[in-house]
Amino acid sequence: MERGVPRRQATHAVVTGATSAALGPARGGRWNDHRTVVNGVPFQVRTGVPSRDLPERHGSWKTVHERHRRWPADGTWDRIPHAVQADADLAGRIDWSMISVDSTSRRAHQHAAGARKTRPRAPKKGRPPGTTAPTRDSDGPGAD
Repeated sequence: MERGVPRRQATHAVVTGATSAALGPARGGRWNDHRTVVNGVPFQVRTGVPSRDLPERHGSWKTVHERHRRWPADGTWDRIPHAVQADADLAGRIDWSMISVDSTSRRAHQHAAGARKTRPRAPKKGRPPGTTAPTRDSDGPGAD
């Protein structure tokens, strides 16, 4: 990231390259700055602030809200990380020999660690498995 960019905010170069690649050719009128939206949507998700209460540094709340609604539906949010990765790969900033995915680096869920070793219960004598206790005649409807 560039110097002087606050934590958790995308740089201008990353946003410009990623959004132009993810959005494709320009449509209609002039778009507002994508950087404010790319920083505004995660801010809203992280803090839980209502759209109308977004800080002004994230641009118009209507723009952030509309793109937050539209971009997941049309796949833009899915294309942005791929565009950033492709740009970094072309610039030689990714060393693919250092990447390794190994499931042993993740801790197993507590229930996956092992089940209790209990013996199955023996069925009760006198009844076939899966049946209930017989009812008495006095329990039925119309019993006195």
